[in-house]
Amino acid sequence: MNNDRIIKTEYSEVMQKSYIDYAMSVIIARALPDVRDGLKPVQRRTLYDMHELGIRYDRPYRKSARIVGDTMGKYHPHGDSSIYEALVVMSQDFKKGLPLIDGHGNFGNIEGDGAAAMRYTEARLQKITQEAFLADLDKDVVDFMPNFDETEKEPTVLPVKIPNLLVNGSEGIAVGMATSSPPHNLGEVIDATKAYMLDPEITTAGLMKYIKGPDFPTGGIVINKSELKDIYETGAGKIKVRGKVEIEKGRAGRTNLVITEIPYPMIGAGIAKFLSDVAALAETKKTQDIVDISNQSSKEGIRIVIELRKDTDVENFTNMLYKKTRLEDTFGVNMLAIADGRPETMGLKAVIKASVDFQFEIATRKYNTLLAKEQEKKEIQEGLIKACNVIDLIIEILRGSKDRSMAKACLVEGRTDGIKFKSKESKVMAQMLQFTEKQANAILEMRLYKLIGLEIDALVKEHEETLANIYRYEDILERRDSMTQVIINELDTIKKEYARERRTVVEDGQEAVFEEKKIEEMDVICLLDRFGYAKTIDTATYERNKEAADAEHKYVIPCKNTGRICLFTNKGTLHTIKVMDLPFGKFRDKGVPIDNISNYNSSAEELICATSQKQLNLYRVAFVTKLSMLKIVDGGEFDVTKRTVAATKLTEGDEVVSVEAIKEQNHIVLQTKDGYFLRFPIEEIPEKKKGAVGVRGMKLADGDYVEAVYYTENAVSATISYKSRTLELNKLKLGKRDTKGVKPRA
Repeated sequence: MNNDRIIKTEYSEVMQKSYIDYAMSVIIARALPDVRDGLKPVQRRTLYDMHELGIRYDRPYRKSARIVGDTMGKYHPHGDSSIYEALVVMSQDFKKGLPLIDGHGNFGNIEGDGAAAMRYTEARLQKITQEAFLADLDKDVVDFMPNFDETEKEPTVLPVKIPNLLVNGSEGIAVGMATSSPPHNLGEVIDATKAYMLDPEITTAGLMKYIKGPDFPTGGIVINKSELKDIYETGAGKIKVRGKVEIEKGRAGRTNLVITEIPYPMIGAGIAKFLSDVAALAETKKTQDIVDISNQSSKEGIRIVIELRKDTDVENFTNMLYKKTRLEDTFGVNMLAIADGRPETMGLKAVIKASVDFQFEIATRKYNTLLAKEQEKKEIQEGLIKACNVIDLIIEILRGSKDRSMAKACLVEGRTDGIKFKSKESKVMAQMLQFTEKQANAILEMRLYKLIGLEIDALVKEHEETLANIYRYEDILERRDSMTQVIINELDTIKKEYARERRTVVEDGQEAVFEEKKIEEMDVICLLDRFGYAKTIDTATYERNKEAADAEHKYVIPCKNTGRICLFTNKGTLHTIKVMDLPFGKFRDKGVPIDNISNYNSSAEELICATSQKQLNLYRVAFVTKLSMLKIVDGGEFDVTKRTVAATKLTEGDEVVSVEAIKEQNHIVLQTKDGYFLRFPIEEIPEKKKGAVGVRGMKLADGDYVEAVYYTENAVSATISYKSRTLELNKLKLGKRDTKGVKPRA
């Protein structure tokens, strides 16, 4: 009989349950730190593995690949890259306020260059990691759990002696939630922890007398000090950080603006982005003050130098950098951590409380373990001292016993059966012995040299120390004040050895206000050649080179330097370009491709018309498509600020062949591929919105299409070259819109 059962269930229910299981796994076991030790599982496992491998701060470095492989094989069955990245971050002093790993080799830099491959780098634990994160693991201070294949044991949490979540911060993205905790100053965090231990009713404001605010390893200036209280109360908010700027004298009497510290969120690719943003300010004419910019940063620290013109308003320029670049940035705070097995957003006091409660738990377990060991030592020591006082009797028992069990039974229970004694007195005394099991074992294993007088004195002295330790441990366990003092003493030791000066300044900075210099409006000429390169020149230069300019350029567009150029394409699209984005210079300068400064793509569309937005505002615009759809649109509809908009609506397979501003023209002439011409008054073309398709202008035979469009004025001769002869457009028969047109005589 087949006992297999098929369980029918809703697919959506299975998906929901599976996704929730996956989400909780990511939240609890991967992405979020535990509030007690401030570590994610991958970090905890890496540090514990290094501890198990004996890669201490006072021992030689070991290959990172060895550490990663061992961690992956024993504790963390995920990709080696995630383990190595965690190891690298824990060693980077520009990301962590308190690096936990001492890296040897290329572990990346603040500008975003990655670490070398794990086969090249080496690592070992930092001294503080050994002393404040991994100490006392042998004293049953934390619970251990089986690893993924139940062949090893790993700690559920490390016995960290400081609020590491505050000191080092944490960043991680889980499913439906993310954590982002800023780093803080170790000395300040320890002072705040001590203050909470002495007064558990202390408020967040009280704690902030010790913790001034975040202390980023990159320094910088926090400028919203007044908002920090709300952030620390709720565990969420936004911290505004600025880079530190210094002013130096430059060459030739110029001023150098030197950035010596950057906002913490800028580390990595943000530095290159900042440099390109500053360069863009100069290129787009947002500022004329920049002479040069250089990144002179080194291992000694950040040094970005911006050379300014002599007459620069430095304060206004600095404020512009704060507004327009990432020199002022925001660090989003969301102090989310695992507390009691579930994710929780915690304020400053809640994090410190969780850490302190954990310290008391660790201390209680530690001193219970130590007390048990000392009490065991006391029992054995008392047995040995008692044995030394009756050593002759014990020797007599040992010599008279047939085996170890007989001697042990006599020492513990006073049984003398089978033991030969020298006298009845000895036998009676032996029956009175009442050693414990452990004492009897210690006596039986005792070596003869222990009977030397000095050894006996040392045993008595050791016993006195054991009694003192028992008294001390019992006092610590029974009186919370005593345990508090022990924890405070440990925190003071850590602070004395590892605390450093604050790097980040915390203040209420003024809002960055800068006045943009108004651009002096002037008439310029935009020149666009047939290769798509554009530039602007002043009108005087154009007048001097008018003949060459008109001959060499497809479009010559008079405009204002504050205006826009409109590009109409065969796809019915309008692209706009700010005239300020075009290089202004000499007549023979090459210019820039319009592809680079607009959304126009020369490989996918064809330029039909280029004109200034100001010019369009004065006139109506006629559109003609390949399938002979016509309309006139008010030019004001193209006065847009967007870089790209739809200029007209096209049917499938159609495209624009002509866009023309209607000025003095009276008639329009359509020419088809098959040689048909139709001339009719412009008044017959209706005015429509730019989103309309238009009306049919000419009846086309199958396969025929509009190839060219011409406009004529009354009493003004207009001729074209057609099939090797000159054709006068004004002499074409005047027809009606939506007719077939005529073929000119040969």
